[in-house]
Amino acid sequence: MKTKAVRLYGKNDLRLEEFELPDIKDNEILAKVVTDSICMSSYKAACQGPDHKRVPNDVAVNPIIIGHEMCGELIQIGEKYKGRYFEGQRFSLQANINHPDLPYAAPGYSFPFTGGNAQYIIIPKEVIEMDCLLIYSGESFFQGSLAEPVSCIIGAFHAMYHTKMGSYDHKMEIRQGGNMAILAGVGPMGLGAIDYAVNQPLKPGKLVVTDIDDSRLQRAGEIYSSEWAADKGVDLIYVNTKSLENPVAHLISLTDGKGYDDVFVFAPVRPVVEQGDAILGQDGCLNFFAGPTDKNFSAMFNFYNVHYASTHVVGTSGGNTEDMREALKMSSGGSLNPASMVTHIGGLDSAVETTLNLPKIPGGKKLIYTGISMPLTAIDDFEKEGYPELASICRANKGLWCKEAEDYLLSNSVKI
Repeated sequence: MKTKAVRLYGKNDLRLEEFELPDIKDNEILAKVVTDSICMSSYKAACQGPDHKRVPNDVAVNPIIIGHEMCGELIQIGEKYKGRYFEGQRFSLQANINHPDLPYAAPGYSFPFTGGNAQYIIIPKEVIEMDCLLIYSGESFFQGSLAEPVSCIIGAFHAMYHTKMGSYDHKMEIRQGGNMAILAGVGPMGLGAIDYAVNQPLKPGKLVVTDIDDSRLQRAGEIYSSEWAADKGVDLIYVNTKSLENPVAHLISLTDGKGYDDVFVFAPVRPVVEQGDAILGQDGCLNFFAGPTDKNFSAMFNFYNVHYASTHVVGTSGGNTEDMREALKMSSGGSLNPASMVTHIGGLDSAVETTLNLPKIPGGKKLIYTGISMPLTAIDDFEKEGYPELASICRANKGLWCKEAEDYLLSNSVKI
C-alpha cells in the first residue's frame, strides 16, 4: 500500500514523500492516521536528527516518520492479534513504550513505518507488546490525538502528594476540596489543566488561575466560566497578577490566609516559580510543570517552610500509559474536552514547515489532518483565509474546534 508521510532524514531535513509500505507481518497492524497534533518534541527531534536519543543513527538512509500525537483507524490486523483488535477500531498510541530491548524507541521518532504525520502506518510489534496501542471510542479524531498532551496534565495531577504529621507515608494526588493555584495558567496546557481540575472526581474546592494578560484571561473565562465551575462544585477565580502591588498577599487572601495545597507552575520563569513557593500553605505541594530549555535554570525556594511547614516540590514531564487511558476515557465519555488547546488546523502538506518553525508560531496546538491539503491556518483567521463555513461552525462553539468542524473539513477539503 502506498502512503504519503513526512519523513526525517537528518537535522532540519524533513520531507513529504510518497512510498510503498511493506506487507504487514503476523505481529503487526496496518492503520490509517486521520489526525496528528504536532508536539514540541517533534520539533526537537527534527532539529537534532540522529543526535536525538530516540532517532536512529542511520536515519539518513532509513528515514523515520515523524509525529506521535496521532489518532486514526485500524484497517488490517496481523494474524497474531486477530480477536484482540478489530478492523475499524479507532486508536491512539502511547509514545513512551519503554520496550526492554529498545529502551529509547518510540513511534514518531524511531520507526520507518510508524508516525503520526502519515496517511497509513504499520504499528510494530514493540508497541503492541508493551500494550501501547490504545483503543479509543470517541466520536472525533482530534480528541484522540490530544490524549497524549492531556495525559501530561493528568500525570502532573497524579504526581502531587501530601503528608500526615507523625507518618512517613506520602498520600498521592491533589488535596480534595483544597485550595489550588495554576500560575501562568491560560496557555493551551493551562486551559487543559483547568478542564481536568474541574471535571475529575478529585476536585479542589477553590481554583485560582493567574496570568498577566487580560485578553487571555478573558478568553479563558469565556471557555471555562466561574459559573460553569461552580455548577461542578469548584470556586474558580481568574487573577491578573501584573497590576497587583503585592500579588502574593492578594493570592493568599483569596484562601482566607491559609495558602494553597496544590500549586502548578506553567511557565519556566523564575518570579513565577518563586511566587508559587510563596503562596504554598501547610504541607503544600508545588508542581513545576513547565520544562525549561536552560540547563542552569534555578529559583529561590523557602527552605524554612520546607522544614517547618512541610512544603515540597515535584516536577513532571509527560504522562504514562494509564494517564493516557484516562484521557481517552474521559474524552470519549464527554467529561473532558481538550478542544481549548487547539489554535491552528492544517493538512499534511503543511506539516514540514509547521514542525520546523513550531516555536515561532504563536498559539496552542497545531492539528494536522493527514488526508487533506491545507495551509496551516489559525482558527481565528478562518474567515479571512477563505474558510467561512469552518469559521461559522467554530464561532457557534465559543471559537473552538469541534466534531462538527472536523466532519465538515473531512468531507469538503481537497485530498492530498
